[in-house]
Amino acid sequence: MPNILVGEVKAGSKIIKDVITPLGGTLFTKGKILLPRDLDILQAFLIGQVEIEGDQGEASSDGAKTTAKQASPKAGAIINESMLAKTNSPLHDEYDKMLTLIKNSYRSVTAASLPIFELRSQLETLIGYLKDYHVLKFTPRTLKYEDYNYHNAVLSALTSYKIAQWCGYPQKDWMQIGFAGLLHDIGNAKVDSSLLQKPESLNNSEIEEVRRHTTYGYQLLRNVTAINEGVRLAALQHHEKIDGSGYPLKLDGSQIHFYAKVVAVADIFHAMTLERAYRRAQSPYLVLEQILTESFGKLDPVIVQTFIQKSTDLFNGTRIKLSDGRHGEIIFTDRANPTRPMVKIEETIVNLMLERELYIQEIIA
Repeated sequence: MPNILVGEVKAGSKIIKDVITPLGGTLFTKGKILLPRDLDILQAFLIGQVEIEGDQGEASSDGAKTTAKQASPKAGAIINESMLAKTNSPLHDEYDKMLTLIKNSYRSVTAASLPIFELRSQLETLIGYLKDYHVLKFTPRTLKYEDYNYHNAVLSALTSYKIAQWCGYPQKDWMQIGFAGLLHDIGNAKVDSSLLQKPESLNNSEIEEVRRHTTYGYQLLRNVTAINEGVRLAALQHHEKIDGSGYPLKLDGSQIHFYAKVVAVADIFHAMTLERAYRRAQSPYLVLEQILTESFGKLDPVIVQTFIQKSTDLFNGTRIKLSDGRHGEIIFTDRANPTRPMVKIEETIVNLMLERELYIQEIIA
């Protein structure tokens, strides 16, 4: 299979080997069909060569002339407007850079210190595209369960920043709350990775070790400049509960920093909607319903209500996929029950308030 100079690669080529950045992050995974914008991304990350399927214009084994454009991608990898809309944007470009940076930060934090000013600069750049980020719609270009911690960090940063705006917190806190989302699980860098990736249930001692990520995180951030105490406390307190049943200190609601209350909601949402080693990703709409249940005594109810109302504030006509596989569009949302709108499927109206066994599986870009 040929190594092709990036300058010679054509849109429509299929990658047959993961593309790794100079910093060690995975930029594109094996099997990806390169879109026009991806070619710019390869050059931006200073990638010299990539391995692609076929030989762009050379004769194939059966003597036929084959080009990257003519090659037939596997099912699910077809280039179409939906894929372009989901993964071909400046927001995705900056997201990927942030993902690579936070991944390397996890690796370096125990040996040296966080590259905090690089993280801040990239987070500010990413936040610059926040208008294009929708909590329920955004899908990263590549998702591997072993990268869960890094995706959770970047997504929690974006969502925490959004929640801070929606809740009307002072603007001076928005970026710091974004930092809190980005770094809330940094203590996992000191936890045995085999526990974090274990597909089976953890025993009691393993659970206790994983839970120490909160105190590890606070310790790692204790002397970091450019962040405030709220960011450090978010790392320590994001698993505390309003009723005092959380960990590590069993604080009650009045003792939990408001950064931690915001991050707790973002973290739970993304933890449940991302693929994990031991659990498949769940429907964002079902997760919102579970978070609403958690708000009774566990999570801050004002933050939860605001998050659900704002994230489900979609225009009528939004295309969706139901849990039974049917496609349709939202035609009416009762703001008292925002996760259960009315959906039109061909000529049928489905009221999800009445048909409780059904739910929205995903929003279609």
